[in-house]
Amino acid sequence: MARAFCLGLAIGSLLLFAVPAISFAEEPVDTAQSIIKQQIEAFLKDDASTAFSFASPAIQEKFLNQSLFFEMVKKAYQPVYRPGNFAFGRSKVAGDEVIQEVLITGADGKDWTAIYQLVKQSDGTYKINGVQIIQSASGPAI
Repeated sequence: MARAFCLGLAIGSLLLFAVPAISFAEEPVDTAQSIIKQQIEAFLKDDASTAFSFASPAIQEKFLNQSLFFEMVKKAYQPVYRPGNFAFGRSKVAGDEVIQEVLITGADGKDWTAIYQLVKQSDGTYKINGVQIIQSASGPAI
């Protein structure tokens, strides 16, 4: 019985140390997904200031202010601005960059794929540096 307890304790200890290693490997992706989700939530609340705060300095420099950024998103990225539903797809980490696929069903029922590029800043945070949006081909009716 004592031997089984010691074995269980040893396995538990190994798992305890293995979990942080797994979490650490996923951290940039988890962080990127959290940022994307928060920005989409800001769009849904019409909170231009918060939505703009997730944009990288390079993106922020392209717009004179958050209002211009917000208007551009409304016009050019309608499925991101007002998604019906969204889910995270594939992701890739390459150095200080995270590429995250977001599968979106727009308010109009059309399917879209948004490819987000997030870059790590000098302070260690990640910011959205670009989004490419593509209308997805519809699948078979279910």
